[in-house]
Amino acid sequence: MIIGILKEPAGEKRVSMLPAQLTPLLQLGVEVWVEKGAGILSCVADADYEAMGAKISDRDALIRTSDIIAGFWLKETAELMHAKKGVVFIGVLQPLFNYKQMQAMAEMGCTAFSLDMIPRTTRAQSMDVLSSQANIAGYKAVLKAADLLPHYFPMFMTAAGSIPPAKVLILGAGVAGLQAIATAKRLGAVVEVSDTRPAVKEEVMSLGAKFIEVEGAADASAAGGYAVEQSDEFKQKQRERLAASVAKSDVIIATAQIQGKKAPLLIDEAMLKLMKPGSVVIDLAASTGGNVFGVEQNTITQINGITLYGNSHLAADMPVDASKVYGKNLYNFLQLIVSKEGVIQLNFEDDIVKGCCILHNGAVVHDRILSLINN
Repeated sequence: MIIGILKEPAGEKRVSMLPAQLTPLLQLGVEVWVEKGAGILSCVADADYEAMGAKISDRDALIRTSDIIAGFWLKETAELMHAKKGVVFIGVLQPLFNYKQMQAMAEMGCTAFSLDMIPRTTRAQSMDVLSSQANIAGYKAVLKAADLLPHYFPMFMTAAGSIPPAKVLILGAGVAGLQAIATAKRLGAVVEVSDTRPAVKEEVMSLGAKFIEVEGAADASAAGGYAVEQSDEFKQKQRERLAASVAKSDVIIATAQIQGKKAPLLIDEAMLKLMKPGSVVIDLAASTGGNVFGVEQNTITQINGITLYGNSHLAADMPVDASKVYGKNLYNFLQLIVSKEGVIQLNFEDDIVKGCCILHNGAVVHDRILSLINN
């Protein structure tokens, strides 16, 4: 059996597996083919893969020959039409947004697993690519804000006078938000946090941040760790409570997302105008609409002297460690579908395998994706 590792599209620095992570796969007796140049932007050369026992291949041969093809982002369907019948694709396919492409891929007769759909259970934590990448993104977001902000983050006291610490507002206390809190606090900032889930208050406070409480939030306990849609009444209360924090913030780190839906707009144009010139906004939800007015994905813009940077893939700016944790997530998932004899063995009684399987034998099999296609 051959497992193929594809080179990512232009602009993406990560790779699905680093050379050191290939050893346990090769010990199963499988072959690993890596597309030429796949790891260059993650600081590894083709020779590094060859030294570990992988074969370097051109893209076309890899797609035509591999039994399992692993990547990060969804690939062009036309290109994948040359793959073997029954091939297994694994990646971050974002099927809740790309459901029409899922339908097109199904016509290939393939099986596809989307790692961003893995259930958020205790057993699945070692395969949770959203969490592993969000952790890095939250860290990098604060460093990017500190770079763009024309002020110190920590308090600065000199004989010439004192400079107060930066005030940071973080929207969303998920994995990215919690890492952003910890990083901003380590840099000496004063941090406030807004989240619709009262259950995260304790975690926020344990990191030394202030939690902004708004009553009346919808219960998110059954959402598997994700945020849920809120009522218009709650959103209005939240905007009113946030306005005071926005006005005094030097930095906003926005991380709030709802799985499969447009990101909630938490800071509108009127609220944004309350910020001081020189303030900075980093929006990690930009690719799904953004939490802050005026944000565009992969773009730095200026509004009223405020710098806005939208980047939902900020983890890619730290490609070595981002690739390392993604590769570990991928390997842990492969253990569920590749037997100890090195053959594909799909057990749909396994809640993780079933939960992230979008296509199987040429059919869309995920209930949520089927619902989107049929509506």
